[in-house]
Amino acid sequence: MATGRGRTVVAAAQISRSRGERGLAMDRAGESGTSPSRGAGRGAPAGHTTVGRIPLAVIVVDREGHVSHWSTGARRLFGASKEDAVGRPAVDLLPVSGALPEADEAVPYGSYAADDGLGPDLESSLGGRLAYPAAGRARLTVPERDRGRVDVLWWAYPLVGPGRERLLVLAADADGMRHDEDGVTVERIAPGFALHTDFPGAEELARRLPEILPSMSVGESARIVAQVLELGYPILEFSQNDRVPVTPDWGVPRRAERRVRRERAARAVAEGLPVPEDLQDEVEDLEYAAVRERLEFLNEVSSRIGTSLDLSRTIIEVSRAVVPRFTDVAGTYLREQVVAGEGFPDGVPDTTTMWHRVALEHTDEPGRWDDVVPVGEAMPFPAHTPFFQCMTSGEPVLVPRISEEMGHAIAAQFEKRDIRPLITGRSMLIVPLKARNVVLGFMILLRHPERPVFNDMDRVTGAELAARAGLVLDNARMYTYQENVAETLQDSMLPQIAARMPGCDIATRYLPGTLLGRVGGDWFDSVKLPGARTALVVGDVMGHGLNSAAMMGQLRTAVQTMAGLDLPPAQLLRNLDDLAQRLGEHYLATCLYAVYDPIASELHLANAGHIPPVLVRAVDGGSELLDLPTGAPIGVGGVPFEAVRVRVEPGDRLVMCTDGLVEVRGEDIGVGLATLCESAAHPAASMDDACDTIIRALNTRGGRKDDVALLMARLNGIEPEDVAEWRLVRDPAEAGRARAAVREQLHVWGLNTLVDAAETLVNELVTNAVRHGCGHRVELRLVRGDTLLCEVEDDDPALPTLLSVGPGDEYGRGMRVVSTLAREWGTSRTSTGKTVWFELTLPRRSR
Repeated sequence: MATGRGRTVVAAAQISRSRGERGLAMDRAGESGTSPSRGAGRGAPAGHTTVGRIPLAVIVVDREGHVSHWSTGARRLFGASKEDAVGRPAVDLLPVSGALPEADEAVPYGSYAADDGLGPDLESSLGGRLAYPAAGRARLTVPERDRGRVDVLWWAYPLVGPGRERLLVLAADADGMRHDEDGVTVERIAPGFALHTDFPGAEELARRLPEILPSMSVGESARIVAQVLELGYPILEFSQNDRVPVTPDWGVPRRAERRVRRERAARAVAEGLPVPEDLQDEVEDLEYAAVRERLEFLNEVSSRIGTSLDLSRTIIEVSRAVVPRFTDVAGTYLREQVVAGEGFPDGVPDTTTMWHRVALEHTDEPGRWDDVVPVGEAMPFPAHTPFFQCMTSGEPVLVPRISEEMGHAIAAQFEKRDIRPLITGRSMLIVPLKARNVVLGFMILLRHPERPVFNDMDRVTGAELAARAGLVLDNARMYTYQENVAETLQDSMLPQIAARMPGCDIATRYLPGTLLGRVGGDWFDSVKLPGARTALVVGDVMGHGLNSAAMMGQLRTAVQTMAGLDLPPAQLLRNLDDLAQRLGEHYLATCLYAVYDPIASELHLANAGHIPPVLVRAVDGGSELLDLPTGAPIGVGGVPFEAVRVRVEPGDRLVMCTDGLVEVRGEDIGVGLATLCESAAHPAASMDDACDTIIRALNTRGGRKDDVALLMARLNGIEPEDVAEWRLVRDPAEAGRARAAVREQLHVWGLNTLVDAAETLVNELVTNAVRHGCGHRVELRLVRGDTLLCEVEDDDPALPTLLSVGPGDEYGRGMRVVSTLAREWGTSRTSTGKTVWFELTLPRRSR
């Protein structure tokens, strides 16, 4: 068996003439040759051997029974062009209808009764029935052929696996194997199959068998070859005992004279010599074959890269696509900004530009390159190097052989590492990875010294390869950059909520949508309010993308501002709807706003088109959806909002979420709400565990496309004995009364260490309220929780501020004292005036 440049395989075949006649050569006009046989069939008499080739047609049929591949040999045999054949039903073109499943057959492969067309003297190896793998013989009428009728031999293999291919058909012209000699014509030639044990030389045939396959990916070819080898090799039976292995001839003459002429033409082209006129056709064939080979390579590379928008994976795909078919070593370098995902690099690189080695593929022994040029290293390149020339010009740089001098110059860039043994004597091609005329990086390609050097055609191929790779890398870089921007925007807009607020514990979860990354309009928030109250908010701007996220940020800021004004829930939503109308972005949003009063054990809620919250009762563990007036979404405009009050008990849990958690396309939302109620009531060791339980129960149903915001609050309440209140009048003497009351209450609570600071701060707040108040009402409240909270409320709407005071100023130092001594302090307007408050940290044993 011999081969020629991956295109022609010559079958070493022993053919014993039927009825004991002497051997017959399988010759085709212009395509013959003889040599001693390398594989002999069993039972064949010695000396009766010849060598021949069989031009084969190769056809692939898909799962629908249509032709998906039609080789040049198929065009020559059946007369139909590839354009006319691909996509047509195979039964219209091939004599294999008995081996193809009928339209009404349910099984993919079966047995079919059919005449094998072998005649009375030979029996089919399949017992007269066609089964998979199947073979047969038929006489066809082909108008396009000169003689009109063609005697066709065929073999059919079933193909299984993930691809579309379902049948591989090989076919040959039986007329080409007829030969008349001394009035005797050999006609009884039957196609069949033989396992690898049926004839010697099977291993060599197995190595050549992939050449019968159409041009397809390496993985698909390997899968098909494995199945064909398992089912058996195609053979020709000249009798029941004589079997000849079949290998293809693609129809290109491979005589010794043709090889010599082609070698002469190739040598003349390589040496730049004039090509004789009689060799011009060979030059054209060589050029055509070279161009076709490079186009096939580029198409294969294009199909293997860009399968993901992940930058790291794309880099690896690009490097592995060229080794070893195009080069033996491929090192990929990218600019620092590209690796860091900082956006598109500006300007032409210079000697200060840092290049990161992000991938290195080679065919050398493992570890040889790893220590000398490790992946992840960053380095600049001097102006005198070919790498600098490539990165600044944006054009490929070809070095036919790296000389000792150049190898020394390149090695000088690697401190204490001698890279010369790895590169000296090798051919080098440096190709830029560009996008939008900006160099993102470059690839260093090296070939072993014994391999042909890179030439101008390789330079063109490398440039095209780099252009495609650069585009794929830029897409991955752009996606990574935009994802980072969106993630930063989303994270900046989502609040960092404290786990503990006065009278309640809070836990939250945010899950990005599965389609559009971390870009959405869902949000949650909590705001500290006067009277130890807490506002809890969950909202959802309809839609996705940066615009929705930006709208969400505006609405969230507005809610925080209006919550700080202590607006009632219904009024807050009313104002938010007005604001959305003024923004003019034509966005709709849903919002659920709740105010928890831990002293009164009450929730005050209003809803703007949002799904209702779930309340889990601590007394029995039951859960329920709160029945709230739904209201219209924010942005509709001109609609009223209603608020309701719900009594709660210490230990109850409030669960608020966006519809992305409970809504699945094609499923009633009631199913998700029921699952939410059930999972929310599930016992949990902590608030975080409770949130995770809900997420697991609802996020595993599949079909979720939207982002999810979840807020859970455990309503612990504040016991009456932890609250002390006094009503004061507008009298300067009330400041002393307030100090005494606070001193006494702190002694009762065992907070003696806080007496001095609390007295001083209360004195400042009460004095200001008495001095600047408009009416006669001043209220003082102390609340013992995680901190000591003190609030002073009056009917003056003017808020106190920090003032710049000089040494001689009599007033203006009070709020500076408060700011200095308090852990935290603040002010807020109320419906009747204002509240000024401060907090002090409790001693550790008192918490």
